[in-house]
Amino acid sequence: MAACAERRKVAPTEVSNTLPARHWWHAASVAGAVVCLASVLAAARPAFALELITPAEAALPPAPMPTFEVRGSPTRGPRITVVSPPPGAGLVHSPIELKLRYRAFGGASIDADTVVITYLKKPAVDITQRIKPFITASGIDVKDAVVPPGLHQFWIELKDNDGRVSGTEFSFQVAK
Repeated sequence: MAACAERRKVAPTEVSNTLPARHWWHAASVAGAVVCLASVLAAARPAFALELITPAEAALPPAPMPTFEVRGSPTRGPRITVVSPPPGAGLVHSPIELKLRYRAFGGASIDADTVVITYLKKPAVDITQRIKPFITASGIDVKDAVVPPGLHQFWIELKDNDGRVSGTEFSFQVAK
């Protein structure tokens, strides 16, 4: 009983019956830091997000789709497959995951240095250097690509180490 009575005495450094001032200050600091961190995380994009298309580029007028003609090659050229956003997915939300896979045939391999990606606008916007760190010999993998709302059309072209060229169009629609 005496121990309980001793605990209830208020020392000059205490601001309440239970929390000394130094503990109160520490608790308030921690709570403030948590609130600040939560608001920053809620409002910010991921730190590793890539701005794939700028709003100024998205505002440019659309360009016609390029044509790609293969002329009688006896061997098969590389295949390009759009994995994400999946073709026909409808509206997607930014940031998106941009994932393409490519495959060479006949013992060839893809030369990653020949990959060129063009945003189809007037004038055309070459975004290859922007995503160069995400290009490998097997594909492109951008986890968080920031894209403004609207329809976005791209052309990708590449070569295998035997010189066979392949190209394809892909597009996606980003919701507001």
